[in-house]
Amino acid sequence: MSSKKLEGRIALVTGGARGIGRAICEKLASEGAAVAMVDILLDVAEKTAAEFKAQGYEAMAIQANVAKPEEAENAVKAVVDKYGKLDILVNNAGVTRDTLMMKMTEQDWDLVLSVNLKGTFNFTKAATRVMMKARYGKIVNIASVVGRMGNAGQANYSASKAGVIGLTKTTAREFGSRNITANAIAPGYIQTEMTEKLPQAARDAFLNNIPLKRAGQPADVANAVFFFCQEESAYITGQVLNVDGGFLMS
Repeated sequence: MSSKKLEGRIALVTGGARGIGRAICEKLASEGAAVAMVDILLDVAEKTAAEFKAQGYEAMAIQANVAKPEEAENAVKAVVDKYGKLDILVNNAGVTRDTLMMKMTEQDWDLVLSVNLKGTFNFTKAATRVMMKARYGKIVNIASVVGRMGNAGQANYSASKAGVIGLTKTTAREFGSRNITANAIAPGYIQTEMTEKLPQAARDAFLNNIPLKRAGQPADVANAVFFFCQEESAYITGQVLNVDGGFLMS
């Protein structure tokens, strides 16, 4: 008998080919889940899926723009067509277009909201149709600490992530009776390609405000996602878990 806690589970992760999304896929796959990596760049997703298969994991790559409802529906359909079900949805895909509000263009506002918030809505709507019939589902949305506290220069990003938190709680209320849980994770300063591009002074400012005095790793977020995907968390829904080294305490 397998000791892997997600054996036989099917997971779809948006933005799953790179960065935090890839770490999430790797953790879920290592625990026995088959993972469908959704990315706007199919070649990157296919390369990552091939690397997973070489490690003995079950993985597939799907191209989709999360902001388009029909592409979200097609991605979910592709997973169900291949595996017959969908147990886990992780809404991880996200973009940033940071600048002060007075300089922010309508295009930059619309892009961030359409990917980060509308994309989460699109995949949640498509996935819950499948999960409701099965009377089982685990939904984990990747929010951010700035969705809880705001951040200068990130009006679009913080608004989108605050929206993700509100959407998570509504999802938990609407689908709880069908045995579908919905929770959010709010990462803080995580060491990724995106944060590596920050000026050293900005990085130091972050670290000085983190009690653990270090940046988080993508695996820290992936481990929290895994917690919400396993049966031990079956009675937890509508929650937001900060993964931030103590940066935001509330």
